[in-house]
Amino acid sequence: MKKALFPFLILPLCPLAASDDTAASHAEIPADQLSFFEKNIRPVLVEHCYKCHSAESDKIKGGLTLDTRQGTLLGGESGHPGVTPGNLAESSIFEAITWKNSDMQMPPKNKLPDEVIANFKKWIEMGAPDPREQKVANASGGKRQIDMTEGRKHWAFQKPVKTEPPPVQTQGWARTDIDLHVLAAIEKAGLHPVRDADRTTLIRRIAYDLTGLPPTPDEVRAFLADTSPDAVKRVIDQYLDSPRFGERWARHWLDIARYAESSGKEVNLLYPHAWRYRDYVIESFNRDKPYDLFLKEQLAGDLMKFENKHDQAEKIIATGFLAIGSKGHNQRDRRQFAMDLVDEQIDAMSQAMLGLTLACARCHDHKFDPVTQRDYYALAGIFLSSETLYGTYSQLQNANPSTLIELDRDAALPAALAALSPAEYAQLKKSHDDALRNADEVRRQAFSMGAAERERQGAANFLRVRASADRAETIRADLDLFYPDGSPRSLTMGVLDRARPVNSPILVRGDLKQPAEVVPRGLVEVLCAPDEPRNILEGSGRLDLAWWIASEQNPLTARVMVNRVWMKLMGHPIVPTPDNFGLMGQKPTNPALLDHLAIRFMENGWSVKQLIRSIMMSRAYQMSSAHDAQNMAVDPDNQWHWRMSPRRLDAEAIRDAMLFVAGTLDFYPVAGSPVARAGEGREGLISLARESASKSFPWRSIYLPIVRDQIPEFLTVFDFPDASLVTSERDTTNVPSQGLFLMNSPQVIEAADAFARRVAAFEGTPTQRLAYAWQLAFAREPNEAEMAAIRTFWAKFPAQAVSGKQTQEAKEYAQKAALTAFCQGLLASAEFRYIH
Repeated sequence: MKKALFPFLILPLCPLAASDDTAASHAEIPADQLSFFEKNIRPVLVEHCYKCHSAESDKIKGGLTLDTRQGTLLGGESGHPGVTPGNLAESSIFEAITWKNSDMQMPPKNKLPDEVIANFKKWIEMGAPDPREQKVANASGGKRQIDMTEGRKHWAFQKPVKTEPPPVQTQGWARTDIDLHVLAAIEKAGLHPVRDADRTTLIRRIAYDLTGLPPTPDEVRAFLADTSPDAVKRVIDQYLDSPRFGERWARHWLDIARYAESSGKEVNLLYPHAWRYRDYVIESFNRDKPYDLFLKEQLAGDLMKFENKHDQAEKIIATGFLAIGSKGHNQRDRRQFAMDLVDEQIDAMSQAMLGLTLACARCHDHKFDPVTQRDYYALAGIFLSSETLYGTYSQLQNANPSTLIELDRDAALPAALAALSPAEYAQLKKSHDDALRNADEVRRQAFSMGAAERERQGAANFLRVRASADRAETIRADLDLFYPDGSPRSLTMGVLDRARPVNSPILVRGDLKQPAEVVPRGLVEVLCAPDEPRNILEGSGRLDLAWWIASEQNPLTARVMVNRVWMKLMGHPIVPTPDNFGLMGQKPTNPALLDHLAIRFMENGWSVKQLIRSIMMSRAYQMSSAHDAQNMAVDPDNQWHWRMSPRRLDAEAIRDAMLFVAGTLDFYPVAGSPVARAGEGREGLISLARESASKSFPWRSIYLPIVRDQIPEFLTVFDFPDASLVTSERDTTNVPSQGLFLMNSPQVIEAADAFARRVAAFEGTPTQRLAYAWQLAFAREPNEAEMAAIRTFWAKFPAQAVSGKQTQEAKEYAQKAALTAFCQGLLASAEFRYIH
């Protein structure tokens, strides 16, 4: 008999047992997809479908069962598949829930909300990930009990343990304690480390990892000439101290923080003030703000002590973390909108900071982790007691507008908008007053009609009234951006405490119409000691939550962060599921190394730069990517890190590197964001689209406008993540569309042209210029064989381009075309896109 996977789950009637095979199937599903199913799909199936389509049904209607993965895929008596992963047209369940076929509508009485249907669409398109391999007898609501004592035994819920570095057989290889941990694991697996990376490879790796940009030829030459023992440390510190470091590492956190400048979902409203949070993150990494303080400020910065007006403003801006998530602004039920907002905040906070999927306990106790609905609604009370201020104004499809937080004028903050002259402000105010009068007149005319005329005009009448009101609101939103003297107001998204805190009832199945016991605001039981107070008595509780999460006593926080930093530098995380340290996450490949990094991280004042430096100074980081047949046969995925895995650059690094080698990258962006300058509403979206199409964007990619569902093409082609989800680890693909983009994209061709102009201005012979281009692109000089290929190219390509025309003008054109083609070839090469 196989041992139960979750001994702390006790079912009084029918145990929820999971076989080893089931656990394996769960592990095969990416953590973000598993979370999406548990949060958005399973609860809907349980609430709306299981009554008629599960093993518990008195009569299974249509022969369709939806309580197992197999039954869901197979379909019912119609013979059509229920769900075909990746294919909506061949998924009869999706057709049924959209009510497009009058003969097949599910649920039969009430159509599911558009947002739920959109989630099913997204789920099927992502491949319909579904962990349900067995029938779960209590899936429709049978009560289970969770043994917290057993639950606390899970490895991630126990504090990191400080141990001595393990003994190793190979003496003299290790330089640091990190090396001893890595080498011991390599030797235990019967492997051996490969040779060290050469110095040109190493500086390129360090530069990209720390700044997202290649080293310049001068930086490479200086590093190669520095033969001192501190040469590597010196170049690491050089890049750590660069402002480019914050721009690079802030982007990693913005993936986790699901940063975007619009609401997404059905009505995609712009968030013109989200950029302040982005800049806060960049500045925090550049200043090496202690990571525990960084987390505290994002959860409760508005409640923390401050040194001056600027510091106060910065801490309030940090709470934008809780405000920038996606929202369904057209939700007419304000209470439902509030609960959905809180759910998104709990989900983002728990995955980003704890590596747990606490939002899976909204509708029922967590299916896998020892987390109860009571835990969930104790946290919900904290966020319900806080007011989330995200902006947007009232309009036809925005039933949930909000104000923003105004920051002190003396805080000396940058502004996205230029000040208005007195005449400009007066004109804007006049336009607003005129629009208000027009809206009032349209409304008066509409209501002065007779009943028959109002009925005849119907919707058209309503739309006229609404359009005039929207126009007035649009101008008011623009007017509210300025003080009466024309200077721009400093506004931000963020969170403040409500005057009176509230506790939340447990909602049965997450349904507002089924409130049960009211639970006090509090913390998650399994992560607290048995005798530790969990309930919150004063205020919203965000400050308590922040200190609890960022505590050295919390077993997860430091581990989660060091695992992500290790992943960014080494190519693979120690815990293969970086956003899920729960029971459905995978165990660490090297637990002692993970705990060593976590403890040292906290002992060093939660310094991210010090953590990065310690990893980079290890010999493990400085290994080459050399192939070893013996090692590859045993560990093809490089799980034990016997070499440095080759890594493809992410989208931002590819784009930034192109602009950098072309000499067109501008390191000084205009304050704010194109979204801030576009304004709100439909006019803002149109203005943003017009600006994006007509203007080049020479700044780093972190400053590109990130509008949900309208991500810039360069980023989407190279696997930019879903900006509505917490993402630590991006997908990395190598597909034909990327090659086509590099050959045909106007952006790439423009970069190649600029690159060619830069190379043409270099003093030297044609082959020396091409060798210089090689150094700029690859941070190394071409070898003998490559130089021979360069000479052959230059001898043949311009001559072929002339095609018999011998005029000087034709020759110059041919040489220019050849140089541009050569430069574009470098930018499109695999070596340009990969770190070794």
